Amino acid sequence: MAENVTLARPYAEAVFALAREAGALDAWSGLLERLATVVADAQVQACFGNPRLSSQQITRLLVESSGREVSKEEANFVEVLVDNERAQYLPEIRELFEQLRSEHEGVRDAVVSSAFPIEPAALAALTADIEAHFKSKVRVAVEIDPELIGGIRIAVGDEVIDASVRGKLNTMAAALQN
Repeated sequence: MAENVTLARPYAEAVFALAREAGALDAWSGLLERLATVVADAQVQACFGNPRLSSQQITRLLVESSGREVSKEEANFVEVLVDNERAQYLPEIRELFEQLRSEHEGVRDAVVSSAFPIEPAALAALTADIEAHFKSKVRVAVEIDPELIGGIRIAVGDEVIDASVRGKLNTMAAALQN
């Protein structure tokens, strides 16, 4: 996987620069999402190693499968990926593109783990609190983890705020051992 990211990084950086300069981050984000979905299909994966298919045919397959009319720049990007045998890395390119976009827009990703589902109103309030704490916009993903017993655990980057019952029990156990 690390090798895939290494191979995908230059393409993600190039397409991000192109999208940023053109003011088309949303359009490129949508296209990369659709292409990553198409490339994940097993039948499409089989096309990449098929010697009977030309790079033009594979490019056309991807462009036509994108679900919308693509611009000349977008078609050229797909063609470069296919010609350089990097189209199969579109999921990694998309992920890296989204990371670059988040950094550019000042948005951080937060993962909120909870023992139980969080109501929308409570999630909105929690999101506002997280944004105030980290002093930036936050995109929140919620994960249900019954092992927490109760409370929540918030991870933003490498920072973790553990307000779960499991976390408090672990802290108490560590204190008792010392």
